[in-house]
Amino acid sequence: MAGLNDLPGGSETVLIVDDHETIWDFLIEALQELGYNVLLAENGLDAVEIYSSNPGVVDMVLLDMIMPKAGGHETFHRIKEINPDAKILLSSGFVSEEEVQYLLKAGACGFLSKPHRLPVVIHAIRDVLDGKKVNSNG
Repeated sequence: MAGLNDLPGGSETVLIVDDHETIWDFLIEALQELGYNVLLAENGLDAVEIYSSNPGVVDMVLLDMIMPKAGGHETFHRIKEINPDAKILLSSGFVSEEEVQYLLKAGACGFLSKPHRLPVVIHAIRDVLDGKKVNSNG
């Protein structure tokens, strides 16, 4: 895949939670090319199920805020109940600044606004895995 050579790779496992599968096909392929393991959940309930049934496997969660069957807010808190140290990077095109700030204070690792640009997302994922905070509005 062209251009991936400039992006940081890794071997960690990333759980992507989003109900728009087409948005993520390209990202998942890119992450796998860079060496990451990728799990996909299409809604919050699936995300919590995958996270809880794979203890210690998921290194970080890329969580869309607007989804059916448990939105991002509820999913965030349920994953944090399972693991208070969970690394969760929020993502959305339509979410209030207040909600973002609330979840950042509650322990989210950062926020990415949609639409995503691949290099921005890849760098943000690497930063979160490396223990850095992320805040990108584009």
